[in-house]
Amino acid sequence: MRKSALPVAMVAAVALLAACSGGSDDTTPTAEATSGEGAGAGTSLTVWVDENREPAVAAAAEDFEESTGVTVELVQKNFEDIRADFLAQVPTGEGPDITVGAHDWLGSLIVNGVVDSIDLGETAADFEPVATEAFTYDGQMYGLPYALESVALVRNTALVPEPAPATFDEMIAAGRAAGTKLPFVINTNGTAGDGYNYYALQTSFGAPVFMQEEDGSYTNELGMGGEPGHAFATWLGQNGMAGSGVFSTDWTDEIARQEFADGNAPFAITGPWAITGFQEAGVDFAVEPIPSAGGETAAPFVGVQGFYLSAQSDNALLAQDFLVNYLSTPEAQRALYDADPRVPALLSVAEDVSSDPVIGGFVAQVKNGTPMPSIPEMADVWDHWNAAEAAIISGSSEPVAAWDKMLGDIQSSIGG
Repeated sequence: MRKSALPVAMVAAVALLAACSGGSDDTTPTAEATSGEGAGAGTSLTVWVDENREPAVAAAAEDFEESTGVTVELVQKNFEDIRADFLAQVPTGEGPDITVGAHDWLGSLIVNGVVDSIDLGETAADFEPVATEAFTYDGQMYGLPYALESVALVRNTALVPEPAPATFDEMIAAGRAAGTKLPFVINTNGTAGDGYNYYALQTSFGAPVFMQEEDGSYTNELGMGGEPGHAFATWLGQNGMAGSGVFSTDWTDEIARQEFADGNAPFAITGPWAITGFQEAGVDFAVEPIPSAGGETAAPFVGVQGFYLSAQSDNALLAQDFLVNYLSTPEAQRALYDADPRVPALLSVAEDVSSDPVIGGFVAQVKNGTPMPSIPEMADVWDHWNAAEAAIISGSSEPVAAWDKMLGDIQSSIGG
């Protein structure tokens, strides 16, 4: 990896400006403070990207190089390998200055001391709030967001021409009226369970997995206990295989997608990963927000993609300049969307691409969503949570008892 320190004169100038700032809290580096022809000559930044996003990052890097004289070296990596490699290499000084990544890596990156905070300044207001919340940990931001992803409701418009009703029960009634084999499908992940896909239904009962601070940061206090959690568990059992049969542990992601693609169900809760298959199957469909089952807003998990700054970067000021003033521009964010279409995190770009009805539907849904917790404690939740939901849906466990056991098991795992 090619890395060198900022030129001595440049460091001194930045330090002097900071000392004479008169108490200003805005420490975000600007293009004027860190650029200018030849200002970074002999300096380089290394950025890890995957194949899909490399061309878009390269365009922003070219502008940055022209403005600053800094060389930006892009290293293409398999996305699946980035987190493990970043955790292994940053402590040795061999990692990149910047890497692309998912927001739910944040807890482990912070625990391992490999990621540094960034300051978006006023630019933060230009992003979807859920995107900036996702990269916020203990009140500080640790990543530049660029794309969002969540599940939503997909409706077969030939089978159900009218927009989905506001409530889940009304949607199921419309699904049954369509006369298909099933009124609705969702990935239950078989007998393993899948809290992720069911989460929007759970939050509509007011039972979030963890509590959040006002800035969006998650605490380690479980939020899905008490009456709201019991109400959701009871409802899940009533609609499971021993009840109305709306939910089934026979469904996997592949089965649920195929049932919808074959016209056997007019409604499905699924994500953008399923869209291409539906299009190839010739299904006419619309993407809409998930109806509420419990009376409150159905808020699915939102996953956010973005860029992290290494805690061991020798050129942190320049790296932050590149993130804040080059990768956050509408042009760069639109290029990232064009390279790998996902819901844009930048509000102006999201508005521009919402004319595509599929993207527009997911944009509407993520506005109702909540970031998937990135705190380390989340790792202790999944197995207990998924198993409890599967047991309730299958009818093998009494709902409230299974839910309370799950909460106890999770609490024991996270401590306290």
